[in-house]
Amino acid sequence: MTDDVRNIVLGVIAAGVSATLGWFTRSYLWRRRLRRKQAFFGLPENSECLLVVNRDPGTDGAVHRHDVFALLELSSIVKDCSAHVQILSHDVGRQGYGEHAEFCVGGPGSNRRTAAHLATLLPGVRINTDPEPGEDRAAFQLGPERYRLETDVAEYVLLARLTGSQDSRPVFLFCGQRAIANQAATRYLARNHEKLARKHRANSFVLLLKVVNSQAYGPDVVEVIGDVTRTAQTPPPPAPDPATD
Repeated sequence: MTDDVRNIVLGVIAAGVSATLGWFTRSYLWRRRLRRKQAFFGLPENSECLLVVNRDPGTDGAVHRHDVFALLELSSIVKDCSAHVQILSHDVGRQGYGEHAEFCVGGPGSNRRTAAHLATLLPGVRINTDPEPGEDRAAFQLGPERYRLETDVAEYVLLARLTGSQDSRPVFLFCGQRAIANQAATRYLARNHEKLARKHRANSFVLLLKVVNSQAYGPDVVEVIGDVTRTAQTPPPPAPDPATD
């Protein structure tokens, strides 16, 4: 074997080894990233999850188109995790939480299951569900702070990941003042789940987001107002008893 042939053979072998190592490295990193995503969403491979659908209160039981887009965002997440989804209407989902991962779309005015989760898991959140027009319609009350709806200008949404115990699967809430805010929260979660997983790990969290100028930007421009987990999980002080006054 001449030196030239030997060099060619060694070069081919080196290239093959490098390609193999590169493939194994990329595969390892991809699998590790997938496992982290599955752990954050509570969606191990071939597991089942619940997608709880709300109903637009202004129609005859239809799902608002922005909520449909939100469901598509969530379905993509479930598919990426190699899990399976069961779609339930909010008024037929009579079962506990924690056994399956759950994604609950819509505020308490359009989703009874959201209302139940808020009452059980986030007692510090108060949301005005009065259908009559007024400045406090759909307003969020978190501690002393009130966040009012400004249609097409500033719309608020709670994005929450909640767990009842260490071993239970998480419940994700997308509780917006309007349907476009629900979609904005699901899109924010899809884009930022890695950052949220690094920050919060397996813990519960509640973020207050603001959708900015949705008339011009749709659900794409979102500001994080703050982490309101402690306030949302703290029951409000009991109202004073009039009889003791």
